[in-house]
Amino acid sequence: MTLDVRGSLKNTKINQNYYVVIDELLSNAIDSYLIRKETDAHVSGLRVSFQVELFEKELFDEELDLKITCVDNGAGLGNQETKAFVTKDTSYKDDLAITGIGKCKGSGRVQFFHYFSKLEIDSIYNSDGIFKRRTLRVDDSIKEINEGSFILEDTLETDTKTRITLDIIKEEIYKKCFLNMDLKEKFSAESLRKYVMISFLQRLVGLKQVLGDFCIEFKTLCGDKEAIQQLHREDLPEVTTRKDVNIPYSRETESLLSPELCKISHYKLNESDYKLSGSTIALCAKSSIVKLITKNYLKTKTLENNPINGFYHIILIEGDFLDNHVNEQRDDFNLPIDIESTESFLERRISFQEIYDALDEDIMAMLTPPDWDKQGIINTVGNKYGISSSMITEVNVRVHYGDTEEGIVQRVLKKYQDIIIQDTSEIFDVRSEILNSDPNSDEFRDKVNELAWKYTSSLKNIDMANLSQVVVRRTAILEILSLAINKRLNIQNADDKKRQENEKIIHNIFFPMRKDSEEIKDHDIWILNEEYHYYDYIASDQLLSKMSWDGSENLFDSDIDDELSKILQENYENNSGKRPDIAIFNNEGSVIIIEFKAPDVDMDRHIGDLMEYAQLLAAKSNGKLKKFYGYLIGSSLNPNRLTNYTRFPNGQGWFNTSGVIEHSTGQRVGELYSEILFYDDIVDRANKRLDVYKKRLNLDLG
Repeated sequence: MTLDVRGSLKNTKINQNYYVVIDELLSNAIDSYLIRKETDAHVSGLRVSFQVELFEKELFDEELDLKITCVDNGAGLGNQETKAFVTKDTSYKDDLAITGIGKCKGSGRVQFFHYFSKLEIDSIYNSDGIFKRRTLRVDDSIKEINEGSFILEDTLETDTKTRITLDIIKEEIYKKCFLNMDLKEKFSAESLRKYVMISFLQRLVGLKQVLGDFCIEFKTLCGDKEAIQQLHREDLPEVTTRKDVNIPYSRETESLLSPELCKISHYKLNESDYKLSGSTIALCAKSSIVKLITKNYLKTKTLENNPINGFYHIILIEGDFLDNHVNEQRDDFNLPIDIESTESFLERRISFQEIYDALDEDIMAMLTPPDWDKQGIINTVGNKYGISSSMITEVNVRVHYGDTEEGIVQRVLKKYQDIIIQDTSEIFDVRSEILNSDPNSDEFRDKVNELAWKYTSSLKNIDMANLSQVVVRRTAILEILSLAINKRLNIQNADDKKRQENEKIIHNIFFPMRKDSEEIKDHDIWILNEEYHYYDYIASDQLLSKMSWDGSENLFDSDIDDELSKILQENYENNSGKRPDIAIFNNEGSVIIIEFKAPDVDMDRHIGDLMEYAQLLAAKSNGKLKKFYGYLIGSSLNPNRLTNYTRFPNGQGWFNTSGVIEHSTGQRVGELYSEILFYDDIVDRANKRLDVYKKRLNLDLG
């Protein structure tokens, strides 16, 4: 038999785990020990020693290289073992009826050649009572290895063992995997012990009795420094929980298939007894860790790398289907990501998503501290982002310990997005079918009904996603307005007195000053009245003479701004440039005039402003504007100065209706309905309207 080294390197991918050679050396050592124990019941416990030498790379004084030596007290490299070594895709171990032995294809040793330039084997084995030594020395120039590549000789030694040495990391691997890595830390005796204890925990626990009082030793040499760590049987923790979980096939074409069985083993380790680097959750094959999935459940590095309520957690998942689908290099599984990724139902491969869906609840129950407040984070997500608990439930997003607020929001919105995209696609398909239908046929009406239902469903999903954002945004705007009214925004309490422009601040919350709806689409005039949000044209402190009717004809005479300045100059000083704070128009000939007053300005000084604006706008619009709605809004008012105003039944403000008279002719040119309102009342009314949407979304935004 011959091992084609170059062909194996070409056809077997590199395992991305830089500890892979440690895994393979220890796996082979355990297997070799089990083979020996099968015929030698008196053998002592498993003994494996790793020695890692760190030395300076040639030509690079500041970079270190590795030499790894593994010695075990297994059966040694006998004739059958040697034949298996030089056979790719060997079935040697499969034919051994030995409990606990690892099944393999013989591809693990290919990783030795992927990672290192030199390989040495020195093995002593017992052949019918005669001890023999078999050795092999190869480097990266070797093309093939066969049984004749080994040197076989007699020996006086009488204890079976195998020493495997891997020396000098290949340059391309060094650049890919080890460049800028702290090899002293990653391959320290302590780091290797921690890694092996976790990576081989399930196998060592399962073989605890068979391996006896085992000892796995790790020695690191770097210059004149030496460090030694050992792992013994008594160091292994007891399993805290074991649970069997069935993983059903979700696809309709596979619904009749029996579910796959997974076994979960949960180890809960006290941080004072086990100095680990963090918790580990992994999918395993043949009782060894293959795929880490810790990040699926512990979403942040802080959670992953630190104990949870004083405990580290090791959760290992095994199953026959995982054993059968582990890839050749043993760093992942040949399973589809999700149901849609499965090429054909004939493959009968369960997906990772189906695995996670079945395992999530059980794994999170093992990780979650008893005092974790799930409802608290759901409420926070609702408060900050408008994603209600009903929305989370509707799209089947599970909230677990370790979830971040942003992560939950992203998952919910992604689910809604996927649903909306699917709905839109289905609507398009139905529309296409309608185009090809005969309107006189029954099928046509069926398709119309189907389209109606699909469209209604899609609107519901779109509505939920969009409405939640609107509600939270509007809630934030009202909170800002409340703060501004009470002069509690930081900008209102700045040392720079020029920045204390309270009226301007309030004005900009409703609608940006000196802008119009042609420039600004995003504003908050809805606070005053939802209907005004959809008027044809809104202007804020703009030259009235520039406003156009239907985008072409000017709405007012060209001298309106001069006339307005005269009126204001006559009334009070320093206001010759003033215009209505906000004017809202529609093509039906109505206009809404809004005047804001700073919280400390008495509104009774400005009661006549609304009528004067209305008179001027009516006169200069040449009869285009006839209906006027005026709002004078502030925080301070002496009601005794009001004439012809009626208080609202709820006590929140006053209203008045008066004719707009052109005084030179006495002609009635329009009607003014005006209200005098307090800011607090406006905020209260807006909040009550917003409550309708909050109830629909089941939101409590505090």
